[in-house]
Amino acid sequence: MSLSVSDERALFEGMVDRQRAEIASLLDDLDESEARERLVPSLTTPLGLVKHCTFVEKVWFHARVADVPRAELGIPDEVDPSFVLEPTDTIDSIHTAFLAACERSREIASTHDLDDTFPWYEHRVSLPYIYDHLIAEYARHAGHGDILVEQIRARRADRSSD
Repeated sequence: MSLSVSDERALFEGMVDRQRAEIASLLDDLDESEARERLVPSLTTPLGLVKHCTFVEKVWFHARVADVPRAELGIPDEVDPSFVLEPTDTIDSIHTAFLAACERSREIASTHDLDDTFPWYEHRVSLPYIYDHLIAEYARHAGHGDILVEQIRARRADRSSD
């Protein structure tokens, strides 16, 4: 059995949206200080992961597919700064920015066919390639976030039992 193009598109979009929902849920039930907790040597925090995924949406869909320059989007040229939290970043502001970036990405993608290609360094990549990349990246980051959140909740439980 083969999928029609519309079925294939729905499959990709559904898989990406499931991973987007996992990323968005990382901040559920955390307070502001917990969301910023660094439990690993890198810049990775639950809040930083969601902020980074906003960057990912903007790099792949807003910059590559829609061809809007990064500077115009207000996103850095490198990956590491996308994890850096500003004092004004909050759970609400980061969560809202991520959901808005995802919605804009859906709008952008809807105006393209699956076989359209977009620049990626010296190559060109298709929309299915981009979907596949986001599915893998978000699944990996959701796993990172799940572990961090599990540690945060365990620490919270330990403190409340004292």
